[in-house]
Amino acid sequence: MRRVLLAALSLAALVGLWAFAASRTDDLLLASPGQTWGAFTDNRSLLLDNAWVTLQEVLLGLLVAVVLGALAAFAMHRSHVVRDATYPLLVASQAIPIVVLAPLFILAFDYGMGPKIAIVALICFFPFTVNLLDGLRSLDPDVLKLMRSMGASRGRMLRLAEFPAALPGAFSGLRIAATVSVIGAVFGEWAGADKGLGRLVLIDNNQLETARTYAGVVLLALMAVALFTLVTLAERIAIPWRNTP
Repeated sequence: MRRVLLAALSLAALVGLWAFAASRTDDLLLASPGQTWGAFTDNRSLLLDNAWVTLQEVLLGLLVAVVLGALAAFAMHRSHVVRDATYPLLVASQAIPIVVLAPLFILAFDYGMGPKIAIVALICFFPFTVNLLDGLRSLDPDVLKLMRSMGASRGRMLRLAEFPAALPGAFSGLRIAATVSVIGAVFGEWAGADKGLGRLVLIDNNQLETARTYAGVVLLALMAVALFTLVTLAERIAIPWRNTP
């Protein structure tokens, strides 16, 4: 209850500051909370239909990032050669600005959902993989030595010791990935798309539909917060011992 109350107070303060700033700024530059809500109610179907497209891109991109990231993390954990060879490439994948890669992905995969999924996966891949790899390596080596002395196979050690120890790190990486995944989808839609909330926000901004622009931005923020919250809830279910005081 204390967390909920503090979050509600923070949100109320933010909305209050937003309303105060909007009252002293031209409507074409900054829509008020009331104008934003009005734009949402007047354009609910348009906004929600485009938000659903963006959410699909985000979820599929996250899924691809988790699958490929898990495979990469386990491979690097099992082999020092693989880790030494691929870790620099993993870091380099984040060094290229996504605004540069997005148009290239559009040219390579056309204007469908494919390039947006690829961009989201690329952004989410790094935090999830690195945190999962760190989690796999966090287990006390003495535990593995004990299990090996008792005749445990490599697969059994991974399943009973290394994987449970890696779950906190995996969920930490997934929380970060879930938050930034929305940014990846928006960049992909800005580079080229025929639908999606990021595309709608860009068009509305160019057409000076300020209130609807802010309504779209608020929906994108809520999407990121909702994904973060769902991952947090999943973590509490998957590893309840981490939340035990």
